[in-house]
Amino acid sequence: MERQKYYVSVQAGTILEEQTAASYEFEIYASAKELTELEELFNFREDAEHTTFIRSFIPAMAYHNDQENDDYDGVLAGIYKKVHELGTEETKRQIERMRIL
Repeated sequence: MERQKYYVSVQAGTILEEQTAASYEFEIYASAKELTELEELFNFREDAEHTTFIRSFIPAMAYHNDQENDDYDGVLAGIYKKVHELGTEETKRQIERMRIL
């Protein structure tokens, strides 16, 4: 299982092969399978974003009592967990300093 270096932006939902292609937050090393897993997590997040957007038009529903937002938060935590797992030592330290895992 050969790993290649990638540059990841969680905010933008991108995984780049070229460091200078766009801005990024993290560096990872991933195999093709691991890369696919991370891409799937980004796709799940996109789906969850659409669901929370639609739900946002329902007035008087508290955030803490909202399954759609819980789902989004769970997917986002999964993304950071995967990036931490695949990350360089600096990436791991960055995520640990964020205290989101």
